[in-house]
Amino acid sequence: MRDPETPRRALVVLTGAGVSADSGVPTFRDAGGLWEGHRVEEVATPEAWARDPRTVWRFYQLRRAALATVAPNPAHDALAELEREMTARGHGFTLITQNVDDLHQRAGSTAIAMHGRLATLACERCGATTEDRENVDPERFVPCAACGHARLRPDVVWFGEVPRALDAIDRAVRSATHFAAIGTSGVVYPAAGLLSLARFAGAETHVVSLDAPENLHAADRFHPGRAAEVVPGLVRQWLDAW
Repeated sequence: MRDPETPRRALVVLTGAGVSADSGVPTFRDAGGLWEGHRVEEVATPEAWARDPRTVWRFYQLRRAALATVAPNPAHDALAELEREMTARGHGFTLITQNVDDLHQRAGSTAIAMHGRLATLACERCGATTEDRENVDPERFVPCAACGHARLRPDVVWFGEVPRALDAIDRAVRSATHFAAIGTSGVVYPAAGLLSLARFAGAETHVVSLDAPENLHAADRFHPGRAAEVVPGLVRQWLDAW
């Protein structure tokens, strides 16, 4: 039970590709932004799906299959512990991830996946979604069991589509007393704007990244390094202080 003399904290954590990279998950932007000779925008837009669905499907099926080969790292585990402890102590905690893998969830976090999840497929016609980790053949489309005709597409947010849960994210960030951006590049919006929104709302802001991201401000507390190495210590500091 929380000590009544301890002020209530509300921590919002935003994670990006740098967190999952420590688990061996490749990022879109590796090798100059190319994947098998394709620009990311050519395999991650609604227009690409309409123009060349086989290439897009193969791209995501290979990434979906790779989920079985990776596991949460110490950063995922530490954030899951932080969520459990802060909730038990009566503090607020919200984890928002830009990543489409399920490593936060597998570590035990209740993360808001603002860009969707690879483990889920969605019908391109009726919109029905299904958890699917078995059908990962890159050469075979999966039909929708709900409507019986249309094929399923990756249930992820492509460039040009609106991220998920933006209203809930906005409310959480505006009411945060503390905000941490971990492993993010600071260039992909609207996620990149959350750090400045939290700062404007009066939150104490922290940034964990190998290099200073594009949206780093002098008021932010910068913790350089790999997420798997830095986050566990930072979490321990917060839990000892709160």
